[in-house]
Formats: sequence, structure tokens, C-alpha cells
Amino acid sequence: MIKNYVFDVDGTLTPSRQRIDPEFAQWFTKFAETHNVFLVTGSDYPKTLEQVGHDVMMSVRRVYNCSGNDVWEKGVNIRRKEFMLPHDLEKFMYDWLQASKFPLRTGTHVEKRPGTVNFSIVGRGASLEERQEYVQWDKHNRERETIAYQINEGWDDITAAIGGETGLDIFQTGCDKSQILVDFTPNDVIYFFGDAMFEGGNDWPLAQANVKGKNFPIAGWEHTWEILKTVWDEEHDNASTSWNVDNQYKKAKGKEIYGKATPEVGGGLAAT
Repeated sequence: MIKNYVFDVDGTLTPSRQRIDPEFAQWFTKFAETHNVFLVTGSDYPKTLEQVGHDVMMSVRRVYNCSGNDVWEKGVNIRRKEFMLPHDLEKFMYDWLQASKFPLRTGTHVEKRPGTVNFSIVGRGASLEERQEYVQWDKHNRERETIAYQINEGWDDITAAIGGETGLDIFQTGCDKSQILVDFTPNDVIYFFGDAMFEGGNDWPLAQANVKGKNFPIAGWEHTWEILKTVWDEEHDNASTSWNVDNQYKKAKGKEIYGKATPEVGGGLAAT
């Protein structure tokens, strides 16, 4: 059995849209040097590099950007998928941009990436304060959930998933984070850490497909670090590397989305 640690980035290793904590980055780099560590994120390569830094990017085995549609190893792009946004879907998105009752627009609302498109009503130019204003508004109005539902119902071969705090990831059906599993063997066991494992979130497909491993719904980068420290301490105490998940989640519960606890997913969701 080969243990592999797979991490979402935004909200799991870093605060949303912000850079990784320097102390955690140093610790995580050391962890990655002695473990099989992979990153999988909806963001593109430049944004991920900006968030986690060069040392982290070079320490992990592989980085799956754009939900696995743009794959990198040690700074080298090894494969990439492209996605052509249908004209009628793009019009639908701009119609929503005009119709949304959220009052603020900050620019870069439709961002085309390898294999995917990110759509944000507030825009990727929003400040932290403006982002949080939208986060709170969306919790009450469930706008992103509504847009995703309409896209998923209206386009047979397109999938929309909630990604990050303010956006939607839109891609060809099947080209989600679960596609990274083609690079793993039957002997691989995956421990997957992500903050969007709720149904409709962009971590959900991989969590559902990860039937042999364990999925950890994360409530922030501090939560991730708390769990990994337990792994590290047990290994260096010559104890079993199979840590007690239930005890970890008594200390820090999974993140709630829209007032609902993260649902059970995949074959081994850590208990909340």
C-alpha cells in the first residue's frame, strides 16, 4: 500500500485567494519532502505559484491545476486539456452578470483557463473585504448554487461546480478533479484534503471517486496543519501511521456550507 496525500489549495493550504502562512509553508515543504504529496486546485499555475510559493511547488510530486486539466511536475507542464466555452453559455453568464442583485462588480468576471472557465459575479478584482461581502450575501441568497443548477440542467455535456469562496468552475463533464485518479495505481491509497466536499463543490467529484482512501473536509489551513502534525508526530514516535480520524474531528469539525454539515462522501469520509 502506497500512501498519497492530495491537497486542494484555496481554503485548504491557504486562506482563500491569499498566500500561504510562511511558517506553515516551511513545515509543509519538509512534510512533502518525505511523503507522496500532490496538489489539485481549480486555479491556474501562476496563481497557485503565487499562493504557495516556489519551495512548496518544487517539493510536491505533481501539481494538478485547473481541476486536473493542466498538469505540472517541478515547474514543467506535462499535459494540458483545452475547453471551448459555448457561445450560448457565455451569453448566459453575462446575462447573469447583468441580472444579479449583488451590487458590486470588480472586473474579470469570466476567466478562461486550460480546460475550464471560472465565473464570478463579484469579479476576481475584488478586495478581501469585497469578497467577504459577497460570501455573506451568497450564503443567504445561494446565487452560485442557483447558477450552477441552471448550467447543469441546461447543458448536457457541461458541468458547473462551486469553487473557492466567490466563483464557479465550468468545464466539460468528467474533466473535474476526479480525473487525476488515472495517474494512481490499485496499490495507491489517497488521503484527500479539501474544503469543498459538499455536493456541488469542486472537491466533491474526487471525494466521491476516492473509494479506497479517506476524505478530509477541511475548515481552513489551520485545520489541515493540525491533522498533518498528528501524522508527523505519530511517525516520529514510531507509532502506527494510521491516525485516529474520529479523535481529530472531535477537535475541529468540517466546514458547514449554507448552514448544512458536509455530507458523507466517497469510501472513507473522516467523521465530523
